[in-house]
Amino acid sequence: MNEGGSVLALGQAIQEARKRAGLTQQELCSKLDISYSALTKIERGAIKAPSIFTVVQIAQICGVSIESLVGVEPLSGVGQSTPAKIYKTAKNGIEFVYFDINGCMVRFFQRAFSELAQQTGASPELIEDTFWHYNDAVCRGEMTMYEFNTALATRIGIETLDWESYYLRNVDPIMEMHQCAIWASEHYRVGLLSNIMPGFIPDMIRAGLLPDLPYATIIDSSTVGAIKPEPRIYEIATEKSTVRAEDILLVDDSRTNLMAAEKMGWHVLWFDDFRPEDSVARVQSALEF
Repeated sequence: MNEGGSVLALGQAIQEARKRAGLTQQELCSKLDISYSALTKIERGAIKAPSIFTVVQIAQICGVSIESLVGVEPLSGVGQSTPAKIYKTAKNGIEFVYFDINGCMVRFFQRAFSELAQQTGASPELIEDTFWHYNDAVCRGEMTMYEFNTALATRIGIETLDWESYYLRNVDPIMEMHQCAIWASEHYRVGLLSNIMPGFIPDMIRAGLLPDLPYATIIDSSTVGAIKPEPRIYEIATEKSTVRAEDILLVDDSRTNLMAAEKMGWHVLWFDDFRPEDSVARVQSALEF
């Protein structure tokens, strides 16, 4: 985001969107899980570069597009809208690209099971079995991270556990896909669509494990209350994209998730993290315009 007037314009746009949504600053803070002082600083432009994830969340909560928040540029002290960015439409009709996270943007976190086993003396099989027993519930938002950490710690016989710290230490960014997402964002509206635990996405962006892009929308399973391959999450993602189902491409490493998206009318592309260069080439081919 630019310095000076554009920062103020962003804050003004957020303030106006909040008021149109009928939310007080305290109510928006509660939904965002940020402090009251942080929001007031964003709205008056004191925070020059709020997290793109925070801006995306504000747009979703207030029911506006992210472009309406970041596309305002004052001129000579008077707020004016800059020309909207012109996005491409691929030859096959694709206008919007959703990227998966685990197995697509980052390599999977199997090493976290090994690290936890080594530190606690519990068997890797017990840790992994317990993890997958609760994974869907926490990714669907039915279980909090505190409850998940407590259940996993109890099962393997330790007092406390912070699974996110193990996860963040043991996933590696797939840089080929990061570059692909950056390239795609220059031509198309892009978003993230992931089965993931609460709070992980903003922390991954801050840690450089995900590219910090102007995502049009982020579909976090723990926020929307549905996981892939359940039809509901694709319905939500279609609505948030603001395009037709047949205009969406999903890049994912799970064929089950891709089949479910295909049934919704989406374009799909399987990502092979063993051959990321080949997968990226197929994504770029699918997005030829």
